Amino acid sequence: MTAPYGSGTPLVFDTSAWNRQRAPGVRERWLATLDAGLLAVCPLVALEVLRAARDEAQFAMLDRDLSALAHRNHAPVTAAACAAALSATRELKGGRRGVPALDIAIAAAAAARGFGVLHHDRHFDLLVGPLGFPSVRV
Repeated sequence: MTAPYGSGTPLVFDTSAWNRQRAPGVRERWLATLDAGLLAVCPLVALEVLRAARDEAQFAMLDRDLSALAHRNHAPVTAAACAAALSATRELKGGRRGVPALDIAIAAAAAARGFGVLHHDRHFDLLVGPLGFPSVRV
């Protein structure tokens, strides 16, 4: 049996992980994480995924799948998450300004719920210090 990603904490997946879910070496663990009920949706990630839909049919399929996942675990972008994102932005001043605002907000939303982030993006590793969430790479 394949072990899920992480250590049992729900994980907000980033678009970088979503886009790799079918890759060899990722698929089995992604499905194990899904089956364990540990994948969580942030509306900002859903927005990125839906925006990339090629046509109406794919949009409808993705929207249905993301909505089903969000029903189990979700990480909303609350006022508290926005305040944490602003604080992290201040803490990351200087050479780390290249962290995209969406990544900061996604990580802050995950941290606010006590969730980790499942990703394939070095920006999330930089955000662990200021936001204190588990960072899990696919």
